[in-house]
Amino acid sequence: MLNLPTGVQVIERGWLSANMVIASGRHNTAVVDSGYCSHAEQTVNVVHGVLNDAPLDLLLNTHLHSDHCGGNFALQATYKNLKTLIPPGHAPYVTDWDPVVLTHTPTGQLCPRFHYQGLLIPGTEILLGDQPWQIHAATGHDPHSVILFEAKSRTLISADALWENGFGVVFPELEGQGAFAEVGETLSLIKQLDPITVIPGHGRLFAYSDQVLQRAQQRLAAFTESPTKHARHGAKVLLKFKLLEVQKQAYTEFKSWALTTSYFELVRSQFFGVANLSDWIDQMIIELIHSGVAKRDGETILNV
Repeated sequence: MLNLPTGVQVIERGWLSANMVIASGRHNTAVVDSGYCSHAEQTVNVVHGVLNDAPLDLLLNTHLHSDHCGGNFALQATYKNLKTLIPPGHAPYVTDWDPVVLTHTPTGQLCPRFHYQGLLIPGTEILLGDQPWQIHAATGHDPHSVILFEAKSRTLISADALWENGFGVVFPELEGQGAFAEVGETLSLIKQLDPITVIPGHGRLFAYSDQVLQRAQQRLAAFTESPTKHARHGAKVLLKFKLLEVQKQAYTEFKSWALTTSYFELVRSQFFGVANLSDWIDQMIIELIHSGVAKRDGETILNV
């Protein structure tokens, strides 16, 4: 059985919303990551159910993708004295609220505006509940992401830097910026930390092992060898995310959303330049259907 630090609970939320970690203790109560905005009411209800009438003191975001910070606004509206902490890299764009730089608009995702009161500085520690957690930079999936490590229990909040069977899409690579090497550096960091229990951004808790690390390294090697394979994977992840959000939609509306969502044209132009955008999106949707994670029923596309 996997052991967590005293006062720490993990809410596994599937794939539209990132997992949420709730820590409570003598010093404070804290939440790590708040999920997607369409689950905001659920986020608030879950936090209230765990804390009862206790205040929520801290909200931390491992990074600022919409599935990790989309519930911030709802928690801030509910807990008026809440202090929100974010990684420093994108902080100016949260202050001025630039959803393009934050990638919410280009990916066609939603994230209501929120505010922050402090930064998660790599190389420092933060007290969550009763335990100090180390803050480490975890570049790759997102250039400004952090991971959190509690040394006594050797518990790692890995966000999207390490999952049980890989890691999150390496978005800088899709934008033409080399970042596979940074993924490798983050995996090496995790190996040095040598956690016992890993709380991933998505999926169940798992025990860290050499086999887990090897699976991630093998996936990285495959993507490094074939960046086009990674780009195809990334495009389908964004399509699947939208399906998770809407559940079902007229095929023409779903495709129109993709055609007007600039990230798809960015990926197509970077990696599939000879393909017509409309035909390429049709092909990505067909591949989703063939893999069993989407279904077409007449003129409707459905999440599976």
